[in-house]
Amino acid sequence: MRIPLDNLGAIHDPASGIAMRGSEIAAAVARATGTLRRHGVAPGDSVIVAHGGSAHFFIDLLAVWQAGGCAACVNASLLPDELANVTGFTGARLVLAGDGYKGGEPGARLVDTRSETDEPAAADDRASLDDPALILFTSGTTGDPKGVVHTFRSLLARLALNRTHLGVETLARTLCVLPTHFGHGLIGNCLTPWLAGHDLFLFQQPGVAGAAKLGALVDEHRITFMSSVPSFWKIALKLGKPPEGRTLRRIGIGSAPLSADLWLRVAAWSGAPVANMYGITETANWIGGAASDEFAPEDGLIGRLWGGNAAVLGEDGTLRKAGEGELLLQTPSLMQGYLKRPDLTEPVLKAGWFHTGDIGRIDADGTMRLVGRQKDEINRAGQKVNPAEIDLFLERHPSIAEACCFGLPDSISGEIVAAAVRLVDGARDDAAMLKSWAADRLRHEIVPEKWFIVSDIPKTDRGKVSRRIVMQACLDSVKR
Repeated sequence: MRIPLDNLGAIHDPASGIAMRGSEIAAAVARATGTLRRHGVAPGDSVIVAHGGSAHFFIDLLAVWQAGGCAACVNASLLPDELANVTGFTGARLVLAGDGYKGGEPGARLVDTRSETDEPAAADDRASLDDPALILFTSGTTGDPKGVVHTFRSLLARLALNRTHLGVETLARTLCVLPTHFGHGLIGNCLTPWLAGHDLFLFQQPGVAGAAKLGALVDEHRITFMSSVPSFWKIALKLGKPPEGRTLRRIGIGSAPLSADLWLRVAAWSGAPVANMYGITETANWIGGAASDEFAPEDGLIGRLWGGNAAVLGEDGTLRKAGEGELLLQTPSLMQGYLKRPDLTEPVLKAGWFHTGDIGRIDADGTMRLVGRQKDEINRAGQKVNPAEIDLFLERHPSIAEACCFGLPDSISGEIVAAAVRLVDGARDDAAMLKSWAADRLRHEIVPEKWFIVSDIPKTDRGKVSRRIVMQACLDSVKR
């Protein structure tokens, strides 16, 4: 597939000070395309890209596309058995490695395109817009993988819509602090600005030390846009000084529920409009957002759709343009389906609508709000409880830094509500005190009955909370 290479932005590594101009990257892509072609990559072939967060990653990605292949981007820290499982599932011809590769023997030919010198090759024009371009895995690297397949058409549609709604000036100098093997980091933060000729700064998974330097980094490189997850901002606000240069034009926050309190604190810290962005891997990143210069921040508010249609499916099976129910979407950036998993695809792609599994509310003017996740719902004696709603409320308590609620089996109610909470430094509240506080403010059926005070709430490599993992960690702590 021919992706224009004459208008690529520069890619900068703030940690090393190294930068590659767009023209240098384009030349490297042509050489890497020649390498892939020599190894037999042709239109329709899957190629695993098992590294990320560098200019080399983007050179390999574009080379796969220029050769007409489909890039399966995976977490560089996959264990050997996991990588072999994904490679076998995709039928990948090659696994492309980079710095720090630890995947062992992947079950396919292992190639580092930097170490092989080939003549530049032009793009293969046989691939069409509706051929698979990208596979992003959301789960299943140890079992049956769940790989979201996007075509060139869905990706290009999403990039165009993102640029239209964010604007050229906003994207001029974009900072990515997220991994490049999932949609928020790859499509939203990186491909959206970079393929349009804007500068991209990669500060991958900076951790606590890096988050503390965020303000200085923004000032030094005159960053105009960045987007990350709520857990990143909780660390950055606690440890880092705000930027002084006022170069930020917009900040996006997504991939997990954003509380109104955190939303307002990020806006105050940055001096820029902050948007609660909504999007999932199946829609190729963002499909909408609510910015603080247009909306008053509130829990669950995600604004209006960026192209396409939204509706809600009521419990009676009726599809409505306004009201509350499961959020359904029609968007030009919708996935083709889950790779080799019709059992997963058919239940969510129906009659032209994608069933998100999110419980939402749409106002008459098209403004959307999220209430919770359908699959996370707790069934307490027939009453449906959305844990995300309780999480956000509990985090209003001055002693609670982070909360994660989940259901536990109960012989009488079916399930009860449990809460894992991480306290702010120095807080001395106990479970009884927190339960009493919640009971005074929440309706009876959603007050957590079981409380776990924990030192950490584990996240996935995407910065998301897995309620199942948190629940298991809490139960294991009781057994010890």
